[in-house]
Amino acid sequence: MTAISLSPSPARREVLAKRIRLLVVATITYNVIEAVVAITAGMSSSSTALIGFGLDSVIEVSSAAAVAWQFSAAEHAVREARERTTLRIIAVSFFALAAYVAFDAVRALTGTGEAERSIPGIVIAALSLAVMPFLSAAQRKAGRELGSVSAVADSKQTLLCTYLSAVLLAGLVLNATLGWSWADPIAALVIAVIAVKEGRDAWQGKGCCAPSATSHVPVAAGAGAAEADACGCRSGCDCC
Repeated sequence: MTAISLSPSPARREVLAKRIRLLVVATITYNVIEAVVAITAGMSSSSTALIGFGLDSVIEVSSAAAVAWQFSAAEHAVREARERTTLRIIAVSFFALAAYVAFDAVRALTGTGEAERSIPGIVIAALSLAVMPFLSAAQRKAGRELGSVSAVADSKQTLLCTYLSAVLLAGLVLNATLGWSWADPIAALVIAVIAVKEGRDAWQGKGCCAPSATSHVPVAAGAGAAEADACGCRSGCDCC
């Protein structure tokens, strides 16, 4: 039996923590710009979808800020102690987002208000659709290697913003070209269901099963692949 460490070295943990901090700053900066543009464009065009998208960006900022607070600690032990609180904040953000999107979608389906064409809205939605997947993937990769559930959960919220961007873009384009006002709220209801699931997973601490810094798993020579994969997650975990 050979004891194999599944956790990164202390030096590697610091590199990953620094990377996550930089990604969180980039996410917050972009989402602030996104929120201002989307809410302004939404108000000028009477688009509840755009306003909702802007409010989603505000929630994204709160989630990223929670992770930034966690990783502002220099010591790994302190960051681990803050993990649960950070996950609770992220989970509540997911639930709040799901509630607003569902409410806004139902209101749109009942025919409350008609949005006007919004070129700035289409531009910001398309830009977000291009930017968000890269930020999400980079943070998720670092969070998984580090074994941080909160970083992975926050990356999922960034990925959810990508889905919302696609929904918003499709809704704005279809409304502007074909007048299909029902397309956006229907897709938004699907996004709300996804947000509830992700919020529940974050609340329960699911999403990454990477071991703590002191974890070691005895693995027989030649049998490691059955228990752990390349990113350090045992079989049955959804981290990887």
